[in-house]
Amino acid sequence: MSENKQQPTVLELQARWNKIRVANLYDTLDPMGYPNQCIDLGIRPLFPNQHLAGMAITVRGARDPRTHEEMKADWEKAKAEGKTHEPTLHELMFPGCVIVIDGGGEPFTGKFGEMTSWGLKQSGATGIVIDGYIRDRRGLEVIPDYTVCARGTSPIESAQRWSQVAVNVPIGMPGTLTSQVKVRPGDWIVGGMDGVIVVPQEIAMEVLEKAEDIEAREQGMREDLARGMSFKDAFDKWGRA
Repeated sequence: MSENKQQPTVLELQARWNKIRVANLYDTLDPMGYPNQCIDLGIRPLFPNQHLAGMAITVRGARDPRTHEEMKADWEKAKAEGKTHEPTLHELMFPGCVIVIDGGGEPFTGKFGEMTSWGLKQSGATGIVIDGYIRDRRGLEVIPDYTVCARGTSPIESAQRWSQVAVNVPIGMPGTLTSQVKVRPGDWIVGGMDGVIVVPQEIAMEVLEKAEDIEAREQGMREDLARGMSFKDAFDKWGRA
């Protein structure tokens, strides 16, 4: 009789991913044949020593020159035609998620900000990754257990300039070693001061276990070096450099 092994929850996995350093994650993916999972190095945590891990919920955005009145009229028309049943971002969120936003080529506006980030956090998000800018740096810094990865901050309001086009669809984020990194709903996102990496969901558990092994070996090497062991002996024992 096979054992009925309980699968870990998203939050349990998120806690494990949160211990993985970005460089060690890259060292795991590279020999597995996934060298191009690092998104543009210009996108990274806004604040020192922050770390991000979670399961992706995606947002595709685009330039939007409509006025508030035009946007309201479009929504009313869609409602009348029965086209407003698509789930919203907040309806899709869950504890342990990360919001990943394709800026759609709009370069200047702040997409989301302090108050919307509080809303995202209260709906379960551990952070947000934006190809572009975000608003309200001072307020974002004090939101607990919430990491913003972006190109920087901007005071420019996104309304009438940028809007969400679709949620929870595959998107392309700019890459570092390749033009784009594909992000799908359910992929794992890990970010830190070294950058942000996307882990495809179909290999996530294998990657996590291998990355945890690297973390354990590095920690062992660290402790031996601190006790005075030579680098050569520590390397021979643990195999990390």
